[in-house]
Amino acid sequence: MPEVTIHIGGRDFVVSCQEGEQSFLEMAAGMLDDEAQVLSDQIGRMPEARMLLMAGLMLADKTAAVEDRIKEVEAKIAEKDALIAEREAELEELRNAPPPPAEQVEVPVVPPQVAETLAELAARAEALAGEIEEKAAPDDDDDEEEVDAGVTDDAPASDPISEDEVSEQV
Repeated sequence: MPEVTIHIGGRDFVVSCQEGEQSFLEMAAGMLDDEAQVLSDQIGRMPEARMLLMAGLMLADKTAAVEDRIKEVEAKIAEKDALIAEREAELEELRNAPPPPAEQVEVPVVPPQVAETLAELAARAEALAGEIEEKAAPDDDDDEEEVDAGVTDDAPASDPISEDEVSEQV
């Protein structure tokens, strides 16, 4: 059996252990030494037994806190696992459910008469727009006659045609 010398609280101890456990023993001794160092910094020199007891109690307190936290985390994991199981069951149920019935969608069709009527209306609108443009556009010949007759830019031009008048003319 191998023997390992460990250092705790400024003191050396020779400890026997199983083959291959040396690294674990040294790690545990390091944790105990850290706690013993805190005690010796706070209290000073104390008997070996009391130092080891206090350091062991401090480690036990830390271990208990870690175990409590582990239990909390395990409980949360169990809740999440239960939720995942529920969701997986719902998903499997949806996968195995028959597909919903097909919905019938009606698409309105524009009758040919409506299309023809709309085309006629568009043609009429274009014709009216052309007539309005012709009436609204000044003739080049008329402008020359007005200049010759002594009409100036200060004189009022002929009244513009209102929309109502256009509607009446059509």
